Amino acid sequence: MRKQQESFSYLIKKIKFLELAANLEKVLGQRIQSVEIALGEVTVTVKADTYFESALMLRDDPSLAFEQLIDLCGVDYQDYRDGAWSGQRFGVVSHLLSLKHNWRLRVRVFAQDDSYPLVASVTPVWNSANWFEREAFDLYGIIFEGHDDLRRILTDYGFIGHPFRKDFPISGNVEMRYDPELKRVVYQPVTIEAREITPRIVREEQYGGPV
Repeated sequence: MRKQQESFSYLIKKIKFLELAANLEKVLGQRIQSVEIALGEVTVTVKADTYFESALMLRDDPSLAFEQLIDLCGVDYQDYRDGAWSGQRFGVVSHLLSLKHNWRLRVRVFAQDDSYPLVASVTPVWNSANWFEREAFDLYGIIFEGHDDLRRILTDYGFIGHPFRKDFPISGNVEMRYDPELKRVVYQPVTIEAREITPRIVREEQYGGPV
């Protein structure tokens, strides 16, 4: 009986996923790069030049009605899958919720220029994206065109670089200290020296039992 219930529940979920995928293809059409159903989730990848327009459709079309943006983050795909990745380096991933249909959706878009990652801001569509986009800018250096307050949110204003990029040095680029002569905080190049630490193993005399 329990197995039958689980099979029935799985079938219902699969039907919902297929319905959502069909609605996405119908509404977004050529704006879609791909639609994937995997691990109990639906992921749609949209073209960068249609990202903002697609966001409006996802929110306003009655057959989709994704009223809420739950999360948004940046992703650095450098060295993804051990270097097998051949697409653009920087992406933005959003998670949406439709209360009307009880659906969840992952939306992904890739910045077209790796040296200057730029995508449209969706804050006019979902205002909850505001601080999420600032975080993605701070940590990954992704520019959100149309964001009215795109500044750092986690690192200090004098911070150099974007710490979640795969090529960011572990020790950082600059360090901060208080200068007693200038009587203020100053920034200077990192003075940490790379060193190798050998772990020390300490065991009791009777470790492992009597000799």
